[in-house]
Amino acid sequence: MTRSTPPRHAVVIGGSLAGLLAAAVLADHATVTIIDADALPAGPRPRRGLPQARHVHVMWSGGARAIEEILPGIGEEWTAAGAIRRSLPTDLVTMTPQGWIPRCGEKQFSVSCSRDLLDSVIRARVGALPGVTTLQRSRVRSLEGTAARITGVRVDTPDEDGRLVSADLVVDACGRGSRAPSWLAALGVSGIRRSEVDSGLVYATRLFEAPEGAHELGFPIVNVQSDPRVPVPGRTATIVPIENGVWQATLSGTRGGRPTDDPEAFVPFAKAVRHPIVGELLEGREPLGDVAVTQGTANRRIHFERADLPDGFFAVGDSVATFNPLYGQGMTVAARGLLGVRALLRGGGLDRPGFGIAAQRALAPPVATAWELATSQDIRYPGAIGMRPRPGAGLLDAYVGRLLTGATTQEPLTAAFLEVVTMSSPPTHWFRPRTVWRVLRASRRGAPQGPPLTAAERAVAGLGGADGTGAAGGPGTDPREPGPTGRSR
Repeated sequence: MTRSTPPRHAVVIGGSLAGLLAAAVLADHATVTIIDADALPAGPRPRRGLPQARHVHVMWSGGARAIEEILPGIGEEWTAAGAIRRSLPTDLVTMTPQGWIPRCGEKQFSVSCSRDLLDSVIRARVGALPGVTTLQRSRVRSLEGTAARITGVRVDTPDEDGRLVSADLVVDACGRGSRAPSWLAALGVSGIRRSEVDSGLVYATRLFEAPEGAHELGFPIVNVQSDPRVPVPGRTATIVPIENGVWQATLSGTRGGRPTDDPEAFVPFAKAVRHPIVGELLEGREPLGDVAVTQGTANRRIHFERADLPDGFFAVGDSVATFNPLYGQGMTVAARGLLGVRALLRGGGLDRPGFGIAAQRALAPPVATAWELATSQDIRYPGAIGMRPRPGAGLLDAYVGRLLTGATTQEPLTAAFLEVVTMSSPPTHWFRPRTVWRVLRASRRGAPQGPPLTAAERAVAGLGGADGTGAAGGPGTDPREPGPTGRSR
């Protein structure tokens, strides 16, 4: 921009994580107004528009790195606020459909904390950027403009109904309740297609006081996944140590096997999944509050990128696609997509012809990857609703299943598995020649037979069996000790 050129102005609808990151990306090229229906909290406190924040949220390394590129130093700010950086699979005890993943040296990482803390750090950082302002307790009524060009929004504020906020660009980051398709239809935009796959999943979460000394020890994330190959309801149980000495425990179940808000049923449900370790760890722990339950977890995608969108508009985050939260993809998908938008801005700025649709298409690849990973599993569960797998999907599933089998015994395949699951690389990473060769030779020989908790972890959790053969079963595994093959892991 030159002195004679008025500054560009962008409106971001929604102060969600995706909306905040979009504002940060745009702030180098325009003044930005974030419009949100809530009064946004100043610290790590609940936000009315994000009820799902009560459940476990996973910030994979692929997403953390992307956000670090957008907001340098954010990782250190998270940990300073109380978040815990977890090495994967060193700090992870997880049972996949094919078995337990061994704990070895770091291949990827995740950030463990409450969603309230995660968002609050980003909100404070973005709110301090020059040229970024926030219009709170304000609700967007409609998009302004035509089917060819969006010129702003009409918004009801605490002081004025129907206020016109002009903009060179409008970004919809409203989340799963977005009204963008109907707003666009009112302007004459048609052809916006939708896809949906619904496994009928229900989530239930409760906070517990962690055992004394568990956080200091670095107690791992513990997770028991369901097996979609078996025609029974898919049920999972997870414990994530978060800030303030708390264990965040989340249960999930599909149709015919859903958790409820009954506090007396929480631990028994956790003990009844494929392995009882999560329930055993929670038994006798002090609960901190009631059970929070969330329904409506369908995978839903709006194909904005295929429509003839007006210029001056794009959508991001849950406004574009929502995924079964079991896979922890949403935040990472939004962050990685916005890196593509940032590259467009650096290549031509908001003055680039057709910037809106170009940005929408730049957001699409991470969405498509996450969509395939999530829906290919969810459609298998009894009573699942939605599009069926494409021809040839069975062969691909068999290959990925064999890769997961190898990940229980071969460190390079463990690394390959985590590379894609954390969205650090696309699924094509699984088809590199050396990986294919290892997958073809995969077996379960030497795989952990039980949860690979160390003797110290069992002791601090009160499981007994200091030799690593406690009630949960199977030998203890320490990533610093020799693995099943005798080599250091």
